Amino acid sequence: MHVPDGAVALQTGLSCTDAGDQDPGEQMVTDGTRGSPHKKKLGPEGRRMVIAGLLGCVLVLAAVIAWCHYSVSVLKAQLLKTESLDLKKDGYIIRNRHGAIIFTMTFRSGTLDLDSCTKEGNILSCTRSNSGKLNFFIETVRDKDTVMCYRIRWEELQSVHSVEHAMAYNDSHWYGGAETAEQYWPLRIIGEEEPRPFITSDVYSNRNAFGGILERYWLSSNATAIKINDSVPFHLGWSQKNRTLRFEARYHGSPFKPPAGQQDFPELSYRVCVGLDVTSIHKYMVRRYFPKPFKVPSSEVFKKPVWSTWALHKTAITQEKLLSYASEITKHGFACAHLELDDRYTTDYGEFDFDPQKFPNASGMFEKLRKDGFQVTLWTHPFINYDSINFGVAMEKGLFVREPSGELPALVRWWNGIGGILDFTNPEACGWFLSQLNMLKSRYNVTSFKFDAGETSYLPRQFSTLVPLSDPSTFTRRYTEMVIPFSSRAELRVGYQSQNISCFFRIIDRDSVWGYNLGLKSIIPTVLTISILGYQFVLPDMIGGNAYPNSTAGRRPQELYIRWLELSAFMPAMQFSIPPWAYDDEVVQIARKFSEIHESEVAPRVLELAGEVVKTGDPIIRPLWWIAKDDEAAFKIDSQFLIGDDLLVAPVLEPGKQERDIYLPPGPWKSKRGKYEGPTYLTDYPVDLDEMAYFYWDKT
Repeated sequence: MHVPDGAVALQTGLSCTDAGDQDPGEQMVTDGTRGSPHKKKLGPEGRRMVIAGLLGCVLVLAAVIAWCHYSVSVLKAQLLKTESLDLKKDGYIIRNRHGAIIFTMTFRSGTLDLDSCTKEGNILSCTRSNSGKLNFFIETVRDKDTVMCYRIRWEELQSVHSVEHAMAYNDSHWYGGAETAEQYWPLRIIGEEEPRPFITSDVYSNRNAFGGILERYWLSSNATAIKINDSVPFHLGWSQKNRTLRFEARYHGSPFKPPAGQQDFPELSYRVCVGLDVTSIHKYMVRRYFPKPFKVPSSEVFKKPVWSTWALHKTAITQEKLLSYASEITKHGFACAHLELDDRYTTDYGEFDFDPQKFPNASGMFEKLRKDGFQVTLWTHPFINYDSINFGVAMEKGLFVREPSGELPALVRWWNGIGGILDFTNPEACGWFLSQLNMLKSRYNVTSFKFDAGETSYLPRQFSTLVPLSDPSTFTRRYTEMVIPFSSRAELRVGYQSQNISCFFRIIDRDSVWGYNLGLKSIIPTVLTISILGYQFVLPDMIGGNAYPNSTAGRRPQELYIRWLELSAFMPAMQFSIPPWAYDDEVVQIARKFSEIHESEVAPRVLELAGEVVKTGDPIIRPLWWIAKDDEAAFKIDSQFLIGDDLLVAPVLEPGKQERDIYLPPGPWKSKRGKYEGPTYLTDYPVDLDEMAYFYWDKT
């Protein structure tokens, strides 16, 4: 039998040394009596054939092993891939429909044992990591043809310190997260920051903290979005060197606590969604994950300015000063949505009536203000100082946040002293607080309230509440609920899962400076950020800033005030405190002009969009990329914005400038200076001190 070269080992029943038919040179010899066979020695040709056969066997065996290994690799690769996501032991990547990598997550706290992974349907799961047992899964969810979502969960089943994943920027631009003191749009990663609790804080007093309005949501220019689950003890850090955001789940050394009866094993779970473009994926996430306001607040606040006593008088406000302030507003011909009486009108903090020394005839004062056409709101807060007569009342009733033992009220330090903070998880505390506000409302015909503070940072480091808080920021959520009975004209400066509260959300106090650190330049990035987080009824704080002694404009304070005024006129609401007449007649004239522009041109469009917010959650103040979804220039612009889709605003934000460069996205635009076809840059577009650059979509 002849066997082809290279196939020797595949012939059934033959050894690798059997080359087929006997060689003619090899004769079988017998002795005729015993039949004993004898072979001759192989010659050189025979030995070569045997060696060739052995090599063939080795090659075939190697080919079979390689094929098996390749098949296993293909099967494993298929196993570790779900839709456009590829899982590796140290992280995963997501590709878009064109195959480009658009999302990268690295597992920093451990690696997966890929041999423990299985795939069933649309769920890929693993049961072991390099440190032991865990529950890991990625579930693919296609909610619609244009959106693919991945539910990711890493849950430790043993005691470990933390779970951390690091999200790479991937050369895209990211938005969202939290209000911050130094606000940028898009986000900037500056320095190296270890993950810290992602909880609401007062960024005016702590410039490095996360702000009073925050959500666990980020959005990128490459049409990806990530939402961290509410159950996660969530800490956020970042690395400028690695260009990553660091997401960590941790209970150890953290204000987060595991739910009652559960072990403190950290769990990091979130959802990553990929869409066609940045605008459509954001709309999807908002409709899916954010509650919507149940009504539109007072139309008067959208149309007319709010006038606050704070920046002008601080705590030195009196009855005489308030009446004089109101008289000057009328005298100078300004409209007023309501007059806001700020800190401090009570004798002590935590009381709910007027200081008779400063306000000797509060009832008469309110009656005169009503007669003169003013509605009045009052400043309030969640603190009761230890020297207030209400401190003992609240302590006896058990209304305070308490020390961990639950025996004593936990004293807290805030900007006006030391006292207790009301426990808004306690229905009795909520009821008592509301009764005090309603008493003021009915006794003096108060219109509403400015609710100050509410940040988690004002809770003690260790505390207990009637209803235990796994997530400290839930306290902020409970505080915002106090606003609901007064929401039409109420004002909050905090928000966490509070998008359904139909009131005005004020950005934190601004300093009277030009820059990004709580200055004029920070307003647009901050308003855009909280709008993306679902808070649309924005009050951009007081025109000109708060004029604190340690943070004033220095040079050009009048110019700063005018440019601030012009920007505020194109926000959903305006708020004065330092009055225009504190400068000169020119400023008064400019202020009247822009107050009228706000009421006649801006407010009607804003109110129309506010009605849509209740239905869709779409922002009123929008980034340029909202209508320019693949425009790299639009992704980076932080000094312009849209009101709806058809009004583009470009304020001057630099001192000494009466011109600026303006970018117009694709489409037809018009201003008082002419018509333009975008995309285009308008270089040195003239904007006099009493002017504002704004453009309408040209429908003609």
